[in-house]
Amino acid sequence: MAGSTTQFADFLAEEIRKYKGVCVPVRANPAECVLVRYLPCDKLHPNPEDEFSMPEIGPSFQIISNYISQFQNSQRHGLPLFDDPIIVEKMLPDGYLILNGHHRWAAAMRYGLKRIPVKIVNLTQEIDIQKAIENSKHDRRVTVDLDEVVFRKENDPYLEKKLPFPLNRMYRERLKRGIPALFRFLTRNGYDIWLFSAQYYSLDYIRAFFRKYHVHVDGIVTGTGRKAAADPDARSRMEKLISDRYKETVNLHNDMVLKVTRGSKDFEQYDLKNGDEDWSVDAMAVIERFKSHEEAAG
Repeated sequence: MAGSTTQFADFLAEEIRKYKGVCVPVRANPAECVLVRYLPCDKLHPNPEDEFSMPEIGPSFQIISNYISQFQNSQRHGLPLFDDPIIVEKMLPDGYLILNGHHRWAAAMRYGLKRIPVKIVNLTQEIDIQKAIENSKHDRRVTVDLDEVVFRKENDPYLEKKLPFPLNRMYRERLKRGIPALFRFLTRNGYDIWLFSAQYYSLDYIRAFFRKYHVHVDGIVTGTGRKAAADPDARSRMEKLISDRYKETVNLHNDMVLKVTRGSKDFEQYDLKNGDEDWSVDAMAVIERFKSHEEAAG
């Protein structure tokens, strides 16, 4: 779709009009979510709820032009055109809904590319949360942020061992040291484990990743920022479902543990002072302290 800026703006407006109010995310086969694949550009559609699709905010044709210049420069030097794939969600009535990478997709369309690399994800839907709660075994849960706590950079000194080849090519994330042992400890001690991420991880991908470390997680909520923006009521509905199910929630952070009890405005806070090297050991000691307090009170 090389055309002029005006022609492309008209094309975008028609795409947004066509799918606004009718597009519905559907679950892709888990196998589709493991590897990056190349899909035709015209099978990807702009998300009507994204800022890119809102005339008063986006798109930025300057950003699109900058990406086109990058494509031209990369092509001249024989380099890959894309550093990262476009993140998409399978949808009805057809094709894939763009979650992240609208401007790169628009640049690819204007540059005349036929196919681009995409990563298909199955984001958490309300039905997934409902099922997780229905299948839960405990009335206590632990919540952990994948982005801030669980996943670490490659150069972090305290990492779990890499998965063996070829699994380490499919699952590139690195775990903070002690996470598998801590999660198994939590399950044995009567806690459901809930993971949260603002990133566009696929639900199936995260579940499969932790199975490779012989760990079960009960709830996985991905794309949390996008969900909150798209449906202001979704967060309150989710919180009510969880509040009705769990009498106690423990939030694990890098430097502290917070315990919140249903019906109480107070919370308990315990600092984790020994750093990442002994983080999991310290967290287990705090959980043991909770258990001792309950036994003494009961």
